[in-house]
Amino acid sequence: MRAGLVGMIALLLAAANASCALAETPCSKADFEAVVDEAAAALRGLNHQNTPQFQARLRQLKDKRGWSHEQFLLEASPFVRDEAIAAFDQKSEDFLARITQGGQSQATALNCGLLVELRGSLAALVETQKAKWTYMFDKINGELRK
Repeated sequence: MRAGLVGMIALLLAAANASCALAETPCSKADFEAVVDEAAAALRGLNHQNTPQFQARLRQLKDKRGWSHEQFLLEASPFVRDEAIAAFDQKSEDFLARITQGGQSQATALNCGLLVELRGSLAALVETQKAKWTYMFDKINGELRK
């Protein structure tokens, strides 16, 4: 967690320095589209890494509790849908909307200060998704220990 915080601080400092230099520089639409592509790739990577492991843990819980398939669908629901997960999802949707709106800008010469903001939103989006996965894994691992 400390390494993630240090990385986030470094990213914010780099973004702050870059925004001073880039604020006056025009950026291309491709620069903004690249931020959107980075967000999509980062999210795919997180899902690719975490989904199989999480599903395996859900199956372990199903086996441990002896749930039928129908019972599993009912009992596993709180591990993938609750208020905290909904809050992570809403926060992620907000960041993704900011990134997408910036990437779809129709201006020919865009302000790179906005590009720096979008990159910050990308970093926050990825951190939000990491926090969501951590929360979900903590929740399922706690049940498996019972």
